[in-house]
Amino acid sequence: MRVFSKLAALSREYKNIVVALGMFDGVHIGHQSIVRRAVELAREIDGTAVVFTFSNHPLAVVAPQALPKQIGNNLLRERRLAELGVDVLVSIPFTKEFASKSPKAFLELLQQLFAPRYVVTGPNYTFGSKGRGTQRQLLREGPAYGFQAEVCQAVLRDGRAVSSTRIRALVDKGALQEVNDFLGYPFTVVGRVIHGDRRGRTLGFPTANLAIPDERVMLPNGVYACDVIHAGRHYAGLANIGDNPTFEGCNRRLEVNIQDFCQDIYDQVIEVRFLAKLREQQKFAGKEELIAQMHRDRENARRYWRG
Repeated sequence: MRVFSKLAALSREYKNIVVALGMFDGVHIGHQSIVRRAVELAREIDGTAVVFTFSNHPLAVVAPQALPKQIGNNLLRERRLAELGVDVLVSIPFTKEFASKSPKAFLELLQQLFAPRYVVTGPNYTFGSKGRGTQRQLLREGPAYGFQAEVCQAVLRDGRAVSSTRIRALVDKGALQEVNDFLGYPFTVVGRVIHGDRRGRTLGFPTANLAIPDERVMLPNGVYACDVIHAGRHYAGLANIGDNPTFEGCNRRLEVNIQDFCQDIYDQVIEVRFLAKLREQQKFAGKEELIAQMHRDRENARRYWRG
């Protein structure tokens, strides 16, 4: 998948473009239905499946006080969209200038840069200044701009639409299995390994540490069985979210013990997929008690690891 961080006239290089529009935070099963439809249409017309989105949430510009925490970051979104068969991702910064574009100006931009044959959205998609453009406008005016619009139906769970808002609430309360069902894949963190205090090595459980940004929604503190992906290979892992109360002075972070792994991966990107929660965060009387529990955690995690 090719990625553009600036607007470009893709129609000069690509033909029969199909554009999927949306933020796609988390790329949950509702988003996947939109993207899959765009990919399907592109394949039918021997064309190019394009996702047009923003690298930052529009609310960060137009209403910062209402900005929700994000389910994933741009790295995670790129990986998921590539897996869905997207050919080109256009992910540009959302700015005040872009926010001021009228719905008509936005449609003209689509025509000028992409000349799409189809435009695919979800049922709640809006565009243009103050969100005045709706999917009905896309359906009605699309032919005048050279495209046919398709609005995908919402994907339902328990009779309600799957949405990023619902998933955030489920993550906050730790309903991991529901989260994974709504996402269509395990709740995932993709990030660069940072330096920790190296205490894990002294315990016999070395860890790769990932920061938990304030803007990122995160599962409750505790120990989880996980799948870790590094350089295209999968490894079994134990993940701890918390501030390590057994030892003082630790900030909340994600620590991952990767099984049968001894590489130095500081500043490298890893992907952590959460499979199941094993226990709550605990404060232990000392190092020996903690080590004994970590061995039990590893045994309890085996049923969730591959093979």
